[in-house]
Amino acid sequence: MKTKKFLTVLLVAILATTSCVQDDDYTIPTSLGAEENAALQALLNSGASAISITDLKAQFEPGEATQIVSDMYVKGYVSSSDATGNFYKEFFIQDSPSSPTAAMKVVLNQVDSYNQFNFGREVYIKLKDLYIGETRTGDDIITIGGVANTDNEVEALTGKQVPLHIFRSEVTENIEPQTVKFTEINDSHIGMFVMIENASFPESLKGESFVDPLDDFDTQRTLQSCDGFGYSTFPLETSSFANFSQQILPTELGGTISGIVAKTFNGSNLVLVLNDLSGVDFTQTKCQPLDINDFSVIFEEDFNTAVDNTNLDIPNWTNFAEEGSELWTEQVFSGNGYAEFSGFRTGDDVNIGWLISPGIDMDAQENEFLNFFTAQHHLDSDANTLEVMVSTNFNGTDVLSATWTPITANLATRTDSWYQFKDSGLIDISSYSGTLHVAFKVTGSGNDQQLDGAYHVEDFKILATK
Repeated sequence: MKTKKFLTVLLVAILATTSCVQDDDYTIPTSLGAEENAALQALLNSGASAISITDLKAQFEPGEATQIVSDMYVKGYVSSSDATGNFYKEFFIQDSPSSPTAAMKVVLNQVDSYNQFNFGREVYIKLKDLYIGETRTGDDIITIGGVANTDNEVEALTGKQVPLHIFRSEVTENIEPQTVKFTEINDSHIGMFVMIENASFPESLKGESFVDPLDDFDTQRTLQSCDGFGYSTFPLETSSFANFSQQILPTELGGTISGIVAKTFNGSNLVLVLNDLSGVDFTQTKCQPLDINDFSVIFEEDFNTAVDNTNLDIPNWTNFAEEGSELWTEQVFSGNGYAEFSGFRTGDDVNIGWLISPGIDMDAQENEFLNFFTAQHHLDSDANTLEVMVSTNFNGTDVLSATWTPITANLATRTDSWYQFKDSGLIDISSYSGTLHVAFKVTGSGNDQQLDGAYHVEDFKILATK
């Protein structure tokens, strides 16, 4: 009898111990337990309103940790993974498994969250009583947290908050990386799973590991990608706690690299962060930049005839102020001339300035391309914009009556270093005929310090293949 009673007690103890261990401690479940499934269904049937990640991010107030008081939830798909230790007590969600439009971070006091909130998992977050803000003021990463601290920053959901607010469904989607160029990455991509083609590590990093052995926390390594007549670069950041931190960088070959767009600890720069080494698919011969000798120059303006700090009056260029009094100016620095538009101290609430190229005869040759360089300084807001457009019906004087078509180019943004010129890339304009004008339009303000930055343009070229 004592033996039978002992076995019974032992069995009960084993069952009790087993029942206390969550299934996510061992394997990624393909289905949910009854209790977890019931909690998710209770949320969906509670009458709480669904809100998109885009609309939720719109409630963020810079410098504030905002408590959510409305009864609502947000749905997303996990785009990051802490399986290798490259992320810690956080994961990102994006609003779609493919072609996402918004993403944000979730901080939680839980390690190895990949076992529960695995890559591609559909999750629902009950938002009432949680907070949105930044984990470090000014880091520009909008985050869902469980509490707010005295510095108006959000902190992790506690272990007790997690099961009450974050619910996974049985769905795990295949997250398709969004293909972008390094020069296209901006703050809107933070938290998204992206892929860059024609990428590689420069030869100067040969023999180096992902993380410098002397770094305590993380290391940034330069990635490069062929972009027009040169390379565009972007930092890859790896945690010293990643299990591949001491792996040697693959510098011999190139290919694609996929990871999460994030920011440095202080929010000063955008970085790419790997989920794991499968994101590095360098199995191809490294790409080579285009050779300008393979092209004929149809038209060019290097602005090196500029007279410093005067209104731009280069023959056949149109300089037009749509709003405000400010015009594009000629600037010279260290012997290099360029065109600049700045709203600084204009005294105007709104400044809109156009700089328009001479007309280009698009019927005189074939396979035309546009190339130029831009730079910025003192940009503080994405609303301080530079747009590039083309027109085939501009008469040379009436700017606003012409039809202007936006074109995509790699432009300087506020995340770029001041005064550092960026290659626009080789922009195909061969589909246009007749006389083509190219316009640079800046919108800013002289009375709003968030909008009084400056843009530079130089080395404007129209090229055609030989």
